[in-house]
Amino acid sequence: MLVRNEEFDVKGLVEPDRVHRACYVDPDVFEREIERIFHRTWIYVGHESQVKQPGDYYVAQIGRQPMVMVRGPDRRIHVLFNRCPHRGNMLVSARGGNIGEAFTCSYHSWRFNHDGSLASVPVGKGYDRTRFDKKNPEFSMKPAARTAAYRGFVFASLAEDGPDLVTFLGGAKQAFDDMCDRAPEGEVEIVPNCFRIIQKSNWKIFLENQLDAVHPSVTHESTGRAAADVENEMKSRGEAPPLSYHMLSAFLTPFEKWDALQTLGYPYGHCVLQGYMGLRPQDPDTLEYEAAMHKHYGKARTEEILNVNIHHVLVYPCLSVQSPLQQLRAVRPLAPDRTLTEIWHFRLKGAPEPIYRRALAYYYLVNSPSTMVNADDLHNFWKCHEGLRAQAQDWVSFHRNAGQDPVEGVVVTSVTGMSEAPMRNMFRAWAEYLA
Repeated sequence: MLVRNEEFDVKGLVEPDRVHRACYVDPDVFEREIERIFHRTWIYVGHESQVKQPGDYYVAQIGRQPMVMVRGPDRRIHVLFNRCPHRGNMLVSARGGNIGEAFTCSYHSWRFNHDGSLASVPVGKGYDRTRFDKKNPEFSMKPAARTAAYRGFVFASLAEDGPDLVTFLGGAKQAFDDMCDRAPEGEVEIVPNCFRIIQKSNWKIFLENQLDAVHPSVTHESTGRAAADVENEMKSRGEAPPLSYHMLSAFLTPFEKWDALQTLGYPYGHCVLQGYMGLRPQDPDTLEYEAAMHKHYGKARTEEILNVNIHHVLVYPCLSVQSPLQQLRAVRPLAPDRTLTEIWHFRLKGAPEPIYRRALAYYYLVNSPSTMVNADDLHNFWKCHEGLRAQAQDWVSFHRNAGQDPVEGVVVTSVTGMSEAPMRNMFRAWAEYLA
């Protein structure tokens, strides 16, 4: 171990332009992250459309805690610890389903209402003249300290105190606003199921990569080149390449264009990469979609929505959201060198089917088991983590444009798209959480 708990000094790990490698590989640091960040902040649990009917449930993980999201008969959504208070048995073991009228423990048949309150125990007379009290919350499923939703996206916090969800999200709310506003009906619904990946690296390496504008043209150059070659071959035959090919050839974007983008850093570690995706070819599918948007929003509001300048949003510490492509990645740390990412796709309610298929194509191209793009990233993540174990340089460099990014109020705006401002912003928040 590089850092002992009794010697923990976050000031010795984070400097304005660099961080110590212990931040990524030390088990004591990781334990402190789970306690101070994932067990105290707002963590994404799931989407309301995953539990449409009373009794529908879906399991999730908050830090090390097994949780279950369930919709009650009053339509309210509850987030509960997935544990029977009798002998500790998990109440549900499948990822999702419907519990019917109550949670029923498969071990001793204790039953719990949708809100977690104890409904019944078998052979109740056995508890006569004991300290057991059915009304005591100790004998009910424990709820998350706080549960809240924004635009259908459900979060929970295990801490009683702290900012409310809207305050916590702050500037990161635009991830959900942008995605939902792009739906003619103003709502999205989740597409079951998702891609799940165990990354052999620290959770922060993944988040840092999402807004790193230097790496795409390097890491994904071969993917972009292959797609561009196919596009050019099709054009030479007089054929129009599908838009999905351009989604990959765009990785050949030169450095100077990436540098023209901009990032924003918000309190609590949230970050935004600006740069509109521009997926508006004037084909019949797009025109049909825009007509549906005009019907619901009017032409002026439609233009505002479709020209929102967002490429990627990080909701620290648990989400990476690409709202123009209806894609969300949830981050679930498992160990210092193991991270589960759940990659979800959403459907825009009221949008024509081809628009959904277009975004789905990107979802598969970038995230499926056969993709070259995610494989490139995962290999780099693993190599980064293994390299950070080495007792070579103790520090990780975040010097690019350090001290040059303008600050207005609580928002940091990168001086260039390639500035490492997002990494510095996340670690400023990280240090505050851990201290």
